[in-house]
Amino acid sequence: MEVKSELYEEQTFQKVVILENSKFSKSTVIPLVGLQIWRGAFLLADYILSQRKPLFEDKVVLELAAGVGFTGVIAGMVAREIVCTDVDKGGILELIQRNFKRNNHLMKASTSVLSLDFYQEDWSPALERKLKETDIIIAADVIYDNNLSEAFVKCLTRILQMPPKKTFLLALEKRFVFTVEDLDVVAPCYDHFFKYLKSQWSSPPMSNWTIQQLDLDFQQMFAYERTKHLVLWMITA
Repeated sequence: MEVKSELYEEQTFQKVVILENSKFSKSTVIPLVGLQIWRGAFLLADYILSQRKPLFEDKVVLELAAGVGFTGVIAGMVAREIVCTDVDKGGILELIQRNFKRNNHLMKASTSVLSLDFYQEDWSPALERKLKETDIIIAADVIYDNNLSEAFVKCLTRILQMPPKKTFLLALEKRFVFTVEDLDVVAPCYDHFFKYLKSQWSSPPMSNWTIQQLDLDFQQMFAYERTKHLVLWMITA
C-alpha cells in the first residue's frame, strides 16, 4: 500500500513523499505497529523541517524504531547522514530501504538501515560505529507497552552515554484510557515511561542531562490532526 504525504511551505506545494506501508487492519500485533504511520511521526517531521538549519544541517541523525522510515526520509532532506534502526522482523528493515529508494530524489543525506532491538544488549559492529558518529537521535510513538518502554529507556541510556554528546528528540501522542484503579481517564503507558525514566536517571551522569518539553508552535507542514495530546521532548546529554 502506498501513502502520499504532502509537504507544504508557506501554503505552497513543494514535495510529495511517497511511502510503502502495511495494509491497515482492525488490529495490529505489538511488534509490528511500526508498519503504520502515527501522528507523532508527523509532528517530529514538522519539527525537523522547522529546525533544519540550526539543529540538523550537516549532522548525523539516527532514528530508533523507524517503522516505515517516514521521519528518516524527512531527516534525510536536511542532515548529512541518516541511520534508521528497527527490529529485524516482518520485513521492516527491507521496507525502510525501499522507502529510502523511492524518495532518494528528495534526500541529500547518505543512508543506512541497521537492526536494533531494545531487548538485545549485543550490538553489531556496524551499529556501534554509527552510534559513535551520531549527533542527534530521534524517535516517535515508541511508548505503547510498559515492558518495551523499560527496554527502550535502558537502550537509550546506553546510547546517550556514548561520545560524542548527543541530543535526543522524542515525539509522542498520549493515549488515554479509563481505568478502574484510577477511576479516571489516564495515559498509563506515558506515565509509566516517565516514572521509569526518572527512576533510572536519578544519579549522574543521567541526572545531569537536560530534559525539556518543547512548544508546538512551529509550522505544520503535513496533513494530520495536531491534537492537544501530542508532545515533543528534547533530552540533551
